[in-house]
Amino acid sequence: MAGPGTVTGKLVAVVDYGMGNLRSVAKALEHVSPKSRVVITSDPAVIRQADRVVFPGQGAMPDCMRYLAASGLTESVLQAAATKPLFGVCIGEQMLFERSEEGDTPGLGVLPGEVVRFDPQTMREAGGLKVPHMGWNRVHQSAAHPLWDGIVQDDFFYFVHSYHVVPAKPALETGLTFYGSGFTSAVAQDNIFATQFQPEKSAASGLRLYENFIHWQP
Repeated sequence: MAGPGTVTGKLVAVVDYGMGNLRSVAKALEHVSPKSRVVITSDPAVIRQADRVVFPGQGAMPDCMRYLAASGLTESVLQAAATKPLFGVCIGEQMLFERSEEGDTPGLGVLPGEVVRFDPQTMREAGGLKVPHMGWNRVHQSAAHPLWDGIVQDDFFYFVHSYHVVPAKPALETGLTFYGSGFTSAVAQDNIFATQFQPEKSAASGLRLYENFIHWQP
């Protein structure tokens, strides 16, 4: 990744607290915005200086929250969520909410709502669907948003997860996906956009989502 120095274009910080698919995220951002400086960073100062922040996560929610606290980056992420464009990805989306059933884990509380596991009975009644939900699935754009620009309705994105968010405010939902039943797969509020799916693994539509984020002016 590029080091400190003269910035051409935007400075985009990918938050590194030890739990995420960081290289793939950074490569996708570099591809859609070659003039930006994309930095994988665990430095609070870089996150504060960044024009926009991507907050990925991968693994178990209790581990992610513990690693975030141990990294000393919690306040930097909260500040970014309050002041600049922030994109939460996968567990990064879940961490923005108040609490997760996974280990009864408190989240960052930036967005109201909780994170729940796919219901086993619903999965059985839907024909024995497996958990984790893994692979390509459609995302219905349940609310208009600038980040959906150029992405067709009900396009496919790539998922790997056993838990999903349940926003306390329905207006937060901007993407809906069906797996046994409907679940929220993307949320947005003010300067925050977050997805359960992984744009960096979602081919052209995922890249378009990141490109739209780079140019987004909330």
